[in-house]
Order: sequence, then C-alpha cells, then structure tokens
Amino acid sequence: MDSKPAIVAPVSRLIGVSDKARSIIFYRDVLGFEVRDEAGTIEAVSGPARIRFDSTEARPRGSAIVFFQTDDVAALHAAVRVRGGMPSELEKVNWIKMRIFEIRDPDGHVLWFGQSYDKPHAPGPSPMMLRALPELPCNDVAAAVSHYRDILGFRINYQQHDLGVMDRDAITVVLIARTELHTGIGSAYVYIEDADALYTELRSKGANVQGEPVSHPWGLRDFAVLDPEGNRITFGQPFE
Repeated sequence: MDSKPAIVAPVSRLIGVSDKARSIIFYRDVLGFEVRDEAGTIEAVSGPARIRFDSTEARPRGSAIVFFQTDDVAALHAAVRVRGGMPSELEKVNWIKMRIFEIRDPDGHVLWFGQSYDKPHAPGPSPMMLRALPELPCNDVAAAVSHYRDILGFRINYQQHDLGVMDRDAITVVLIARTELHTGIGSAYVYIEDADALYTELRSKGANVQGEPVSHPWGLRDFAVLDPEGNRITFGQPFE
C-alpha cells in the first residue's frame, strides 16, 4: 500500500481568515489537513504543521507566506489537483535546491510546498543535542534579572547575587556575572511563533528593539533586542 505524501518539517502559524468554515473546507478537503477544534481554537494539522485561524480584524487577510516541506512534492501536487485545488506548476528553484509549487488559500495567503532534490528527506538518527542554554554576561546581575522579568517577559527560575536563571515558555537564558572568564557580550537566537506580536509587546514595554521585524529569503522573519548590558537576543519566526 502506497503511503500518502507527508509534511516533514514543523510549521506553526496563526493566520487571518474572513470565514472559518470556508478555510476549514479548503485546508481539509483540498490540502488534506486534519481539522481539530481544541477548546474553541480551530487548527488545521498535517504531521508537524499547525495552522490556526483568526477571524478578528487585527490580523490582515492575505498577508501570510507559509512554507511546508514535504517528502513527495509531486504526489502532493497531484493530490491537490485531484481534490479540486489550483496549484501552480512544479518548478525547480536552483538556489535553494528544491522543487516547489504554490497555491493560495481562500483569503489569499500564499502557501508553498517544497521538497529538496539535492538531499531528499530521510529519517535521521535519534537526536543527541536536545536544548541550548545561552549564558549572557552582566555587570549588574540583579538589574539584568529585573529587566528580563519586567521588560522581556521572563520569569525568575532561580536567582543569586551572580546568577539569574530566566524562563519564558520553553526558553531559558542564564544571566551570569561578567568576570575574566566571562567577558564581552553574549547573543542568542530564539525561535518564536509570531514575530510581529512579540515585537509589539516588547516595544510597548520599552525594550531596546533594533528595528521592526524583517522577512528574509531563507524563511525567517526576525528582529533583535539589546538588553542593558549590550547582549543581543534575536527573535525569529520560521517559514515567514
């Protein structure tokens, strides 16, 4: 029995829609996603991909560009056509070594589906490295802890005079005293769900943001923040 083409890379997006029922029909019946209702939150799911729908006016229609990586782009392209979708023709994009097609959802959001033709997807070994824990040096650890709590939205996991362990959601950073062993400044890149929403939040709290979110051709939309010690944290939203 042949297996169905699958999405093989994680995607998590919240997109604006004008009609949730219409969006459900498109993502379920045309794209083949499973639609779930979790406590009133409608979510279209395909493997590690999660698309949530927002029908408020705050999130513009047709503004999203979402990329899905699949293990068989040709089969998925054919399946979408059979289900009544109108995808673009399959194209080879040499600079990213992928075959892709595009389709727009009922609200005009651009959906790209692609598969590498340079290194086809294959299951890898079990991961060895599980999580990073960046250490950011500070002259005044107590002041830095307050800044990360009050401005950047972290909570205090643990604190002493020369150390602050700060958590926000699944992310932990360690604020350490700047010494001869820990000189200069630090930096970290944090993957997030919604760059524009976090940018608005942090700017409203007075964070030292280094410009508005920018979308890059390699599939990340990000912006950077400097803490009072000069450490840089860049927050990036994948597949934008």
